[in-house]
Amino acid sequence: MEVFYSAIQYFYRMFIESTGQLGYIPKKIISLVPSQTELLHYLGLEAETIAITKFCVHPSTWFQNKMRIGGTKALDIDKIKSLEPDLIIANKEENVKDQIESLSELCPIWVTDVNNLEDANKMIQDIGTLTGKFAEALQLVSNIKKKFKDHLRDLNFNLPAAYLIWKDPYMTIGGDTFISSMMDHAGFENVYKAQERYPTIQIKDIKRSSAQVLLLSSEPYPFQQKHLEELHELLPAIKIILVDGEIFSWYGSRLLMAPDYFEKLRNEFGNKAI
Repeated sequence: MEVFYSAIQYFYRMFIESTGQLGYIPKKIISLVPSQTELLHYLGLEAETIAITKFCVHPSTWFQNKMRIGGTKALDIDKIKSLEPDLIIANKEENVKDQIESLSELCPIWVTDVNNLEDANKMIQDIGTLTGKFAEALQLVSNIKKKFKDHLRDLNFNLPAAYLIWKDPYMTIGGDTFISSMMDHAGFENVYKAQERYPTIQIKDIKRSSAQVLLLSSEPYPFQQKHLEELHELLPAIKIILVDGEIFSWYGSRLLMAPDYFEKLRNEFGNKAI
């Protein structure tokens, strides 16, 4: 099997170099996206990844030791230029268009756009292709697909739910987001799926919705037990739970953890509607 994947990687590398997609295998990569930073680590690109953002907390060894070039939406452009990268990996939603455009003359920039699981799997393969890690990326996608198939095949309910990502004002997620896609896989029907991106809502909107469950994310706003208790007073008829925002919103190698986590959440409801 290892020989097989090594052969694939070799011939795909030759294909990349001959077609001129990059024309080379990058040796100085800067990642501007936390979930994709974790993916680069999973693919074995320790030496090639030279800088990350201050929000790239996984793996912890990289967070502690890699050079940081600002936040995802507040990049240190001068520092990035001084590092002379040969590939920058960004994301349409997480990074600011003007900042990415200002770096576009420096080196190739791969801008991902991930709105569902299928997009995530394609993104993983694309990054594997660009970095000479196609075999590793192909295997990762295969493992992700298998875990989702194995652990989610018995899904037999779809609880109406709202998902909060922010407080003051409260913000939720629309149906065109990656989080909404993950809610579907977890067995929760997004009651705001008819809306786009990240709409602002009020408590009265949640009361009027069909939501039986309110999911409080750990990121970007760090909802905690005290927030759950405050909202329970306002929404006594709705079950409120704290959830791992990284599992719902990170679209790289962390997807391997998602099916088991979703199964755990489903077990809280006994695999049936409340």
